Amino acid sequence: MGNQEMEKKSAEKREFVCIRCPLGCNISVEMEQNEIRGITGNTCPRGADYVTKELTDPRRIVTSLVRVTGGELPTVSVKTASDIPKAKIQDCILALKEIDLQAPVHMGDIVVENVCGCGVNIIATRTVNAIS
Repeated sequence: MGNQEMEKKSAEKREFVCIRCPLGCNISVEMEQNEIRGITGNTCPRGADYVTKELTDPRRIVTSLVRVTGGELPTVSVKTASDIPKAKIQDCILALKEIDLQAPVHMGDIVVENVCGCGVNIIATRTVNAIS
């Protein structure tokens, strides 16, 4: 097998649809031995940044519900204040299942500090008033 044939076997092409802006660019990434060799198809720098992060350190925003005792609603919507490592999502959801807040809960309140050691807080995304 020649060098050129060996290079072709170790090269890999990955396809992504960028989610950083409404354009939804189709982006192709040339990989070789788990290293990015080229990125094409993005119409702005955010596309290259998106696929680089997706390949090296995928992260997501987590949204969920947390129980509320004594409130006008039984739950409050919550989310991570910023993205967390994709590998920590399940641990984050399990941590949220254990929480029972006491009303009132205000939008922006920190529900969990430093969830799963990620350095990211969980915050309430709405207000739940206490039952009078």
